[in-house]
Amino acid sequence: MFETIPVEVGLIHEGERVRKNDLQVELGGPSEKEKFEIVRVRQPEEIEDGAIRIIGPDISGMEEGKHYPIGILVEIAGKKVEPDLEGVVERRIHEYSNYIEGFMHLNQRYDIWIRLSKKSFKKGLDSFRFIGQVMHELFRNELPIIEKIQISFITDPEKIKPLYEEALRTYEARDARARGLSDQDVDTFYGCALCQSFAPTHVCVITPQRYANCGAISWFDGRAAAGIDPKGPIYAIEKGECLDPDKGEYTGVNESARKRSMGEVSRIYLYSAFGYPHTSCGCFEGIAFYIPEVDGFGIVLRGFGALTVNGLAFSTMADSTAGGRQVEGFHGISIEYMRSKKFMHADGGYDRVVWMPHETRERLKEFIPEEVYEAIATEKDVATVAELKTFLQEHHHPVVQRWVAVPEPESGPVRQMTVISGADIPLTSGGFRIILKNARITAESVIIQPIRPPHPSGGEHSAEKKY
Repeated sequence: MFETIPVEVGLIHEGERVRKNDLQVELGGPSEKEKFEIVRVRQPEEIEDGAIRIIGPDISGMEEGKHYPIGILVEIAGKKVEPDLEGVVERRIHEYSNYIEGFMHLNQRYDIWIRLSKKSFKKGLDSFRFIGQVMHELFRNELPIIEKIQISFITDPEKIKPLYEEALRTYEARDARARGLSDQDVDTFYGCALCQSFAPTHVCVITPQRYANCGAISWFDGRAAAGIDPKGPIYAIEKGECLDPDKGEYTGVNESARKRSMGEVSRIYLYSAFGYPHTSCGCFEGIAFYIPEVDGFGIVLRGFGALTVNGLAFSTMADSTAGGRQVEGFHGISIEYMRSKKFMHADGGYDRVVWMPHETRERLKEFIPEEVYEAIATEKDVATVAELKTFLQEHHHPVVQRWVAVPEPESGPVRQMTVISGADIPLTSGGFRIILKNARITAESVIIQPIRPPHPSGGEHSAEKKY
């Protein structure tokens, strides 16, 4: 099928990473503001089947090590192809691109990030035409309802701009359609395994009120995908009995997660970042991160390049959040989930959100309660957690009401503090490696006592410190 492609194509290459020292060119990503991939349904006479168009510089004309804007437009037609399938087919771009040796595709929609390795470039992968040929063959073979397909790669910044703006309007129209449905209105949820090549234990659960972490798959998209390809990467989940309506725990979701994660994940809270939070892949649009000093959450999206209020960058927290793990207090999310009435419902929703980038707050203005909006700090208001605490008090943020002083016992002040908290805490003892899952260890005091050889004078060291 791929005899004319100069590199290998297959599942074996899914999940490959192209590091910076092996980078031939980068397309999209955090360095480029305007990038997108989109699928549009057309009438058969509007497209030329098999056509691959390159608008702007091709890969061979790009300078080694540089980054460039990218737009990928896939136009499809067929008797059974409907506009409802656009988002479903669109997400397959990510999957099929990663079958190509040395061609790394991350994220989706307006966040795509592509890298081509030097090794594959030297083998001859020097044109988008090869990428288009792979996509064409896989789309036609995997989704036979597509009768005609035309693919365009746009790298000319002037041509990308209007198409980028049109793509944003299309994404918004799709998302708005799904907002009128609630979880109680349906008996079936959907799951997505497209990211398991990067995060083997990740189980993405899609409900009417919780979009996929990547922001690309709605409940309607899940229904359409499972309908046309029941054995594909997007599948139906019978939601079963609701065990906790606030946290969003369902027997069917738990059973599906157990099977799909090979037993690693047995419980999921759809609407809480604590206890058994939804797993995070690596393509999530943003992170909700817990700030213990104020008992609230910060939000940061992938495109935010500065440090957050806790002193960490998105990339740093993403490394700790991704991989299909359940990490309490670090929660991969989509922008559309932040528009849901169920957004972190069990944790207090926006009454618990204390910080986010200014641009993000503006983008979500109509979905944030009016009485909370101005009380949520941004990078323009505070730079440290100490400043954040003062800001929240001055603006009467609802989270301040949660700050209850710990009473001092008669024997003197004792402050209970969390010493260790994490998804997996490894301990080594007696030749065994013990891993504590979802551990949180608290202590009334911490004693740091170095182990040293006897003092030359015969006395003892006095180095014990108590906190």
